[in-house]
Amino acid sequence: MTVAAPVQEHADLVAAYGDLQRRVAAISEQKAALLWGYLKRESLTDSWLRTVGPALLQLLTAGQMLAASSGQQYVDAMVAADGLSSDYLAGASRVSTRALSGVAADGRALDSLLYLPVIRTKTLLAGGMSLQEAMLAGQMQLRRIVASEVASAGSGAVGVAIAANRSTTGYVRTVRAGACGRCVILAGRWYRWNADFQRHKRCQCYGVPATEARPGRRTDPMKFFHSLSRAEQDRRFTAGGAQAIRDGADIFRVVNSRRSLRVVDAYGQRVVSTLEGTTRRGEFYQLMRAEEERRTGIRYARTAADVEQGLPRFKLRTPRLTPGEIYRLAESRDEVIRLLARFGYLT
Repeated sequence: MTVAAPVQEHADLVAAYGDLQRRVAAISEQKAALLWGYLKRESLTDSWLRTVGPALLQLLTAGQMLAASSGQQYVDAMVAADGLSSDYLAGASRVSTRALSGVAADGRALDSLLYLPVIRTKTLLAGGMSLQEAMLAGQMQLRRIVASEVASAGSGAVGVAIAANRSTTGYVRTVRAGACGRCVILAGRWYRWNADFQRHKRCQCYGVPATEARPGRRTDPMKFFHSLSRAEQDRRFTAGGAQAIRDGADIFRVVNSRRSLRVVDAYGQRVVSTLEGTTRRGEFYQLMRAEEERRTGIRYARTAADVEQGLPRFKLRTPRLTPGEIYRLAESRDEVIRLLARFGYLT
């Protein structure tokens, strides 16, 4: 029988790995910005092809390799901390850092990805932006690309090691400081060993290997929310979304409402609505259907069998407002609370 190692030991390993990944990404990003400065303003493409592009390709590939090189060590150390031995198949016991470098996370060639900031700079210049502003915009895009690709290589190596090391059961998604609201509500969720780690640009999450001795524990999103300053809450969840959560709205519904935004004509004006929860299985759809049934006394179909028996399908005609739009439209706090409840953010 194995006994899980002390929490502090795991925390130290995770922190050390996270610090290394952040340093590699930050250094790569800074060096990329310096190389960008060597572009000749009068011949962007020519100077890119001759010097800057190849140098950036070499820099990013090296950053990816360095980020990926610590992934297997991290996984094996976490397994050992649980009192277990790493279990690899013969001939499949080492993560190839070379296979995880020199290519973009989406599979495209790195040189074509790295050239995008040059295209952006040229487009902005053609649109009338000053040279200084256009170059700065291109540099910022380059920095985002480099940091994201280095991080993806690191998480990719961890994923390969988790899949290969049969002592692991999967991983637990964990957030770093600076995580966005969408990541916060996923924090602490366990994923099977063969689940790809999903990241967005500048994602602050990482995977913590899990074993049978230490399956992991779920993070409380509300606890994380309340640990933030008011300004940070507004930045990560939007001002309207954060206020809705502070007023008691469900954090999961508030965050999810931002996934499918659209502007529609409703209530006599143009409003921002969301499609989240509006399908037949969605919470808002079912909430509106139940409300309509109470109001009219009509029972609407739930299943195909109900339709065959002649029951009508409920048609959702009410656009679901986002929390931010509710705050913009409502004239009092009581109205805010009423609308948050009506649109399914409060129960």
